[in-house]
Amino acid sequence: MFYEKLRNKYIAIDGVIGVGKTTLTKFLCQQYSLPMILEVVEENPFLSKFYEDMERWGFQTQLFFLVSRFDQQEVLKKILAKGRGLVSDYTFEKDQLFAHLTLKGDHLKLYDRIFNILCEQVPKPDLIIYLYASVDILMNRIALRDRPFERKMSRDYISMLHDAYEKHFNQYENSKRTKILRIDTSHIDFVKKEKDLSKILEALEEKLQ
Repeated sequence: MFYEKLRNKYIAIDGVIGVGKTTLTKFLCQQYSLPMILEVVEENPFLSKFYEDMERWGFQTQLFFLVSRFDQQEVLKKILAKGRGLVSDYTFEKDQLFAHLTLKGDHLKLYDRIFNILCEQVPKPDLIIYLYASVDILMNRIALRDRPFERKMSRDYISMLHDAYEKHFNQYENSKRTKILRIDTSHIDFVKKEKDLSKILEALEEKLQ
């Protein structure tokens, strides 16, 4: 059974803001009775200030996320140690991707030193599901969910993230470090359309065969 294949499997879902990571994580965990690790976003006290002035608040914002995500990796390791699989709505490496878009100079050098030390202690996913969509669709989804701290998020920033994620996962696939399942969410609705969710589940099961 496929459920048996998920034992000890660590699946991480990643992609740009608004692409559907958390929603799909919850669906998969419900479908396969798996624990989930959800990214702590709204608890970051610097985030709303960051979207107003990225240069001033970038370092504080990124360090908060880095420490928070590392703490969650300790929880993740305990789950895996018990012989259980799990699904996370982010990869630890996304932290560095964001940092390299917002930090410069000594702040970036210090961040990279800390990240590299922590990254050595973090479990690597058995599969990454990379969700992507066009910038127009991402902007529309962000507007529809209307989170207060995202209201000042610019199209240029989302476009920059979109390009950075594409570059990151192209390099990731070429390195063959782990399996990647790419899913274009531009024209699917796995919340309302069962057939769209079924296609994702089929692709997931095929990837882990």
